[in-house]
Order: sequence, then C-alpha cells, then structure tokens
Amino acid sequence: MKTVVCVKYVPDTAMNVKLAPGGKSVQLADAAFVVNPYDEFAVEEALRIKEKSGGEVLVVGAGSEKAGAGLRTCLAMGADSAVLVQDDSLENADSFATGTVLAAVCRELGADLILFGRHSIGVDNGQVPAVVAQLLDVPQVSVVVKLEIREGGFRAEREIEGAREIVEGSLPAVLTAQKDLNTPRYASLKGIMAAKRKTIAIRSLDSLGLAPQDLQPRLVTEEISLPAARPPGRILTGDVAETVPELVRLLHEEAKII
Repeated sequence: MKTVVCVKYVPDTAMNVKLAPGGKSVQLADAAFVVNPYDEFAVEEALRIKEKSGGEVLVVGAGSEKAGAGLRTCLAMGADSAVLVQDDSLENADSFATGTVLAAVCRELGADLILFGRHSIGVDNGQVPAVVAQLLDVPQVSVVVKLEIREGGFRAEREIEGAREIVEGSLPAVLTAQKDLNTPRYASLKGIMAAKRKTIAIRSLDSLGLAPQDLQPRLVTEEISLPAARPPGRILTGDVAETVPELVRLLHEEAKII
C-alpha cells in the first residue's frame, strides 16, 4: 500500500496580514511558515494506515526551496520519504497548475491512495484535490471524517450539512481530510533526528515532462483587499425603561435583525 500525502507549506495564521504594493498579493517576506494544518490530518491518517496494514508513506510538495522545511516536518512525524517539485513559479501558481504538477508526481509514484487536507490556509478554495483526481481519472471524496481501507477499496464518512454521508469506492482514489478525522501526532525527538537522514527527492518541472503551456494560469488575481473596519459598538446607559425600547429600535431600524 503506497500512500501519498500532498502537503503545502503555508503562512502561519497568527501572522499580521499586510498587502504588498499593488494590492494583488500579501507580504510574506517576514512571515513564519508551517505545514498546512489540514494536511497534518492527512499525514496522520496515512501513518495510521501504514501502522495497521503496512506499506509506505510519501509526502509531496510543490514550490520554492523553503517548502522543503514543511516536508521535513512530515518526515519527522514518520513519513518514509518526500518529493519536492522545486520551482519558484509554483509559489503563486493557481489550482490547476498546482494540481497538474502534483498529478504528474502521483502518477509516477504509482500511488494507491492520495490524501490532502480539505483545503490550504490562505487560499481556502479546496480545488487542487479535485484537479488531481480529474487528471488521474480516479474517484475523489472530500471532507472525510472517518476512513476505512479495505481490500482494493475504501469506506469513507464525509461531512454534509446536518449529517454524515457514507461513500464506498475503489483504489486508487483521492481523499481530503477534515479535522475530525484524527488527532495529528507531534514529532518526537527520535523522529526529528531520523528525519535528518531521510531523503527529499528534488524534481524539476522539466523532469516531469511538463511544458509551459501545461501550467498556464486559469485564474488571474485582480485585487486583494482587507476586510472593512467594523464600526464601534454602542453602549446604552440610563434607565431600563428607556434603554430597552431604544435597543429594540436600533436592532430593527439599523441592525435590521428583528
């Protein structure tokens, strides 16, 4: 059983967001980066599958050289090896280009199961797993909260509004992990030391047989803006007999919630 987990290295959500000049991107020069939190659930699930049924766990990333640090974290958690498609252009690639690259790697690796987090922090569109599944012509199930691997197939529970949906299918397949799937482990000191000896294979776009036209963006960012500042709240003081009718009026006429 070969499980491939696609991992993204993302800015820490605790960062103070500032727009870059031109208003089309966010300033990331001084940002701290972490493994996408949802991808950690995918890595943990892959490790549990290996512990139960054997096989190997590979982590794959795409981006600049710094993305290798995120893969190293996954190796410290227990993944066996890693592949980084290293190209600075992939840092700002859209979902289709990123999915095209990851699909090419997964095809070469002969993955039995491909896991993602439900979406990556910062972009939040959740489109890359669907692109990979489409290009590989395999089933895809999103927001999985429970997973059982069977002989040649899987049984997954996924979140839908107010309930859970059970999906069964064959392998290979693409699944995306929701946070209720498991609790990711921390990397132990032993795991951190072992990760230093594990291999991160560096691949180029050329080595995957991808031409520039294969990676042409389908999405163009015209503008990014910060949320509008919220107006300050009001405090009503005085006698309750006067403030309650005033509160009701404000909720009805200004807030328009009653």
